[in-house]
Amino acid sequence: MMKPESVSSRTSRFAITHVGQEREDAIHVIWGHGWGQSSTALFPLAESLGRFACSSLIDFPGFGNSLLPPNSWGTADYADAVAEWLKSTSCGSCVWVGHSFGGRVGIQLAARHPGLLSGMVLIAGAGLPRRRSLSEKFRVLCRRYAFRAAKLVVAEGPRRELLRARFGSSDYRTAGPLRPILTRVVNEDLTAVAKTVECPVLLLYGDRDRDTPPEIGERLHRALPNSKLIVLQGFDHHTILLEGRHQVLRQILGFLEGIQK
Repeated sequence: MMKPESVSSRTSRFAITHVGQEREDAIHVIWGHGWGQSSTALFPLAESLGRFACSSLIDFPGFGNSLLPPNSWGTADYADAVAEWLKSTSCGSCVWVGHSFGGRVGIQLAARHPGLLSGMVLIAGAGLPRRRSLSEKFRVLCRRYAFRAAKLVVAEGPRRELLRARFGSSDYRTAGPLRPILTRVVNEDLTAVAKTVECPVLLLYGDRDRDTPPEIGERLHRALPNSKLIVLQGFDHHTILLEGRHQVLRQILGFLEGIQK
């Protein structure tokens, strides 16, 4: 993998890895990774796309080679930082490709900065609350209130971390200093934001995804004015980037061809 470049916005510094030679007539693809990951998760896809487009892979502030953001950001803050960098470059036609959390940032980017993106591909895109059965809701509430009650009698320290390991999600357990951001992000509902996105959007989901199941894609498809939904068979939230990489690449190439026409 190539050495990342460090870039600055008014609010943060973050790392960007460039792949492929920028050409005047080529689409520039901007890649946004999922929560708890970095640009390395998307590098194989970007590298495979190298003959058709130049790419820039972002390490969001707080991930990979990037520094922590200055405070508890929401997805709008991440989007604004990316937009400031994009506006300072000579990139022509830009397409955003975001996985999971990167999809949240992409929706905010397209909505808050109309005209900056020519299109967007969301892979297992997040941004809408999960729909749960009554029994699932009951279990979640029980765990939440049990954790809150236990915190009242357990001081911050190793024992509190054991509580987080027992009651928190895997993302929460490993989030460390990013926990306030994670809590803020997962409670965002981007339905209203998505309705203002003007650029064409391709939605790709795996039929076995339990983190961002296809029903989220269906609701995003209804919210996004100019979108297409494709559900790929046999893949979950992470394998869609691994075993499903060639199918995802084929869909992205078809989408980029449509953008160029």
